[in-house]
Amino acid sequence: MDWKTDWGLRGRMAFTMFLLFALYVVFVGALTVYFGDFLFPLIMLGGFSLAQYFFSDKLALRSMGAREVDPDEYPDLHRRIERLSQQADLPKPKVAVANTRVPNAFATGRNKKNATVAVTTGLLDSLDEDELDGVLAHELAHVKNRDVMVMTIASFLSTIAFFIVRWGWLFSGDNRQGAPVIVAILVSLLVWVVSFLLIRALSRYREYSADRGAALITGKPGALASALMTIDGRMDKVPKEDLREEAEMNAFFIIPIKAGFVGKIASTHPSTENRIEKLRELEKEMETA
Repeated sequence: MDWKTDWGLRGRMAFTMFLLFALYVVFVGALTVYFGDFLFPLIMLGGFSLAQYFFSDKLALRSMGAREVDPDEYPDLHRRIERLSQQADLPKPKVAVANTRVPNAFATGRNKKNATVAVTTGLLDSLDEDELDGVLAHELAHVKNRDVMVMTIASFLSTIAFFIVRWGWLFSGDNRQGAPVIVAILVSLLVWVVSFLLIRALSRYREYSADRGAALITGKPGALASALMTIDGRMDKVPKEDLREEAEMNAFFIIPIKAGFVGKIASTHPSTENRIEKLRELEKEMETA
């Protein structure tokens, strides 16, 4: 496989992390005003960041109700992931399955040696062999690109900021604390909005990059394009309750769950139509090469 580093993705990840680090500094400053102490918010955010880094994969799997499975339970799935991992020059990740009708997949883990590829039973029931290979290769491309770790770290700051925006007013009862709390809430709101937009811009680009990576791994861009169409079509048949339960994992899924109207700027993924169009173009290029 002629894997070429996606410098566009690398540059975007580096730029996003630089801006988020700057936001982190501002955020710590705002919390210092709120707590009246510099060390406590620094230790608090640092501790949460480490916990997010080391345990985010387990939290993601738990939120989806996914569990690790061994080769005896899903032999075909394990064989596929092992074969595709060899083609992608990756160590075989752990394999997890979520028992849900929502047809989707995601990758998690802080690095290549600690990665997990998770699929839903709805996905396994929906795709043919080539389509399933395309989806699994897409998730392995995320692992190879290291964008899962970046997205995990980036989403942490946004989550903490949103928590303070939502609940910070509870601590403003004391008149002496009122002004610092308001400052902390306003800065947290700014941090949340900016990080929200940065994360979504990065998320949309990384999906294109993983699509290209999947095409290189399998040599079949059309199979992934077909899988995207199948998943998108099956999503409309899933009960709304199931979709709402899984919506918080949108940024990590191969196809997002459509929960009402979401503006293009707030979307975690490019449109399925655009992704399919680019895969078709890539397929023509590979045929003529």
